[in-house]
Amino acid sequence: MTRKQWLLSGFVAFTCVVSTAVIAGPIENYAPVTQQRLENPEPGNWMLYRRTYDGQGYSPLDQINTSNVKDLTPVWTFATGVVEGHEAPPIVNNGVMFVATPMGQVIALNAKTGDEYWRYKRQLPDDLFQLHPTSRGVGLWEDKLYLATTDDHVVALDAKTGKVMWDTKVQDYRKGQYMTLMPLIVDGKVIVGGSGGEFGVRGYVAAYDAKDGKELWRTFTIPGEGEPGHDTWQGDDWKNGGGSAWMTGTYDKDTKTIYWGVGNAAPWPGEMHPGDNLYTSSVLALDPGNGKIKTYHQYHQNDSWDWDEVDAPMLVDLQRDGRSIKSLIHPGRDAIFWVLERTPTKINYVAGWPFVSTDVWKGIDENGKPILDPDHKPVVGKRVEFCPSLWGGKDWPSAAYSRKTSLVYVPANENFCGGFTGEKIPLKPGELWLGTKPEDIGLKTKPGADHFGEIQAWDPATGKKVWQHNFPKSQMFGSVTATAGDLVFAGGTNDRNFRAFNAKTGELLWEQKTNSGIMGMPMSYEIDGTQYVAIQSGWGVDAQRIQDALATNNIGIESNVPQGGVIWVFALKK
Repeated sequence: MTRKQWLLSGFVAFTCVVSTAVIAGPIENYAPVTQQRLENPEPGNWMLYRRTYDGQGYSPLDQINTSNVKDLTPVWTFATGVVEGHEAPPIVNNGVMFVATPMGQVIALNAKTGDEYWRYKRQLPDDLFQLHPTSRGVGLWEDKLYLATTDDHVVALDAKTGKVMWDTKVQDYRKGQYMTLMPLIVDGKVIVGGSGGEFGVRGYVAAYDAKDGKELWRTFTIPGEGEPGHDTWQGDDWKNGGGSAWMTGTYDKDTKTIYWGVGNAAPWPGEMHPGDNLYTSSVLALDPGNGKIKTYHQYHQNDSWDWDEVDAPMLVDLQRDGRSIKSLIHPGRDAIFWVLERTPTKINYVAGWPFVSTDVWKGIDENGKPILDPDHKPVVGKRVEFCPSLWGGKDWPSAAYSRKTSLVYVPANENFCGGFTGEKIPLKPGELWLGTKPEDIGLKTKPGADHFGEIQAWDPATGKKVWQHNFPKSQMFGSVTATAGDLVFAGGTNDRNFRAFNAKTGELLWEQKTNSGIMGMPMSYEIDGTQYVAIQSGWGVDAQRIQDALATNNIGIESNVPQGGVIWVFALKK
């Protein structure tokens, strides 16, 4: 497979018939989702992307723990019927599981037995063509659930039946606009962000009324004329400058502030869009009521490496340097572990350090601005190499924070480098606009590297690494989840294994081979006194692209990883 083929392997066109089929009967005793429940979720439910608004990816359940996790066993599985990267966490509310899959599908299941209630399949256009044909889940509000689709619509479904209640077009997929995120629901507002930065679009975050789908506000991530930050762009570069916001934000309920990650500038070489390029590669603090930008922090300026920072920072109350800090923690794609302080009016820089090796940055100044080594910044007309690769130190897969250990667990990649030759290419709506030829993009492994993927445990209060687990023959491309049982659950590797680690020591305590590689997010829930752990297995998208690239490096790694989605649910042997 050529590099062009592996880059374009995620571009698909898929058509299916919109249908809702009742299999096991109507959902009974469904618990309507309120703002109070989202702010204070019951321990046994998982109703948000990372379970709680703070994005910590932490379950307070502890029935499954370090002493008995060896007895974890599958209790049911369910095939989704589609291939490509399955990235969504199963969402559980009062014993009902909702699973979003690639190809615009939502499946409602009995979370105890795996029996199907209903299935929604969206009819996607024949000419739909994109980099990431996936979904990261459905948002819940009252008696509805909300899906952001890859043909750029927001759809409301009746939670009990799967019937479409409303369907709102957001933007035009023919121009490269699409969505892959789980909507964030705050006070009856369905908040989404667009993907498509590699198509030369202008990124945005938008809110819709949960009742009828009416657009309430839209905030562009690249400021227009007369708006603060517009002077960080030259000429008309802002009109198609990227800045996609394609991951779910986090929310501070005390200050009523949303924190949303923003992607890289377009096209990739920075000299093609001179300036700091706000608000690309940043975190925005937004007012959920009107979308107004309260403040921001830009992780790195004039991005030239495809290092978008769309994974929203975790909100952690941190004790550091003798004081309490309401922090934002973000292990970045730019290879820097960021610790910031959130205040009602400003985001302050606290600390930052490289969590994987990089030759791009010489350091960070006192204001939190990375100090660049220009020899490793891509330019037009010359091939430039840099480390880490364009997938960065950590791509979109989410880190986790344990309230028991006070550690942050990072799915990282080490010993990868990349490079490309910048090229001025005319913008054509709906077509890739990278600023380089796809076949010119490379992924190299460092000579003598003994591993690639890592799970790292960091103490954000001290900046010290506590433990690290290495994967000799695989990248790490899956989110991690921590639990009160002092466990860290993770997939993310090409050997198809789902694993549990001791959260304090990093010791591997349990693993289970699944049908495919795992990109999905682990989660945990409880029904009738039994704790379950669930995951979607289904390899594809960027994980497979990295796999294909590794196979060209002559290091004994093959490109083939079985694909096809399956939901796996585990519990302790009885």
